[in-house]
Amino acid sequence: MDGSPHQSDPLRRARLRWRARRGLLENDLIFERFFSRYEHDLSDADVGALTRLLELSDNDLMDLLLARKEPEGDLADADVARVLEMLRTV
Repeated sequence: MDGSPHQSDPLRRARLRWRARRGLLENDLIFERFFSRYEHDLSDADVGALTRLLELSDNDLMDLLLARKEPEGDLADADVARVLEMLRTV
């Protein structure tokens, strides 16, 4: 993690986990493994970056998760890159 304060609000983490449920099974599986591994270690910056990624369509998100594409525009920042790397390695 990046040394930022831990995201300690369990309700916010629960909402994020619910929002991560996707229409594509492949995305669901990646997010399940991600939350199993990292949920309690996420910082506020991580949660913010993850929220931004979850605003993407399932297919655009899948392309990023599988490294078929890299983040562009508003998503091309260090927080998103860090969370995306975490997602790609679970």
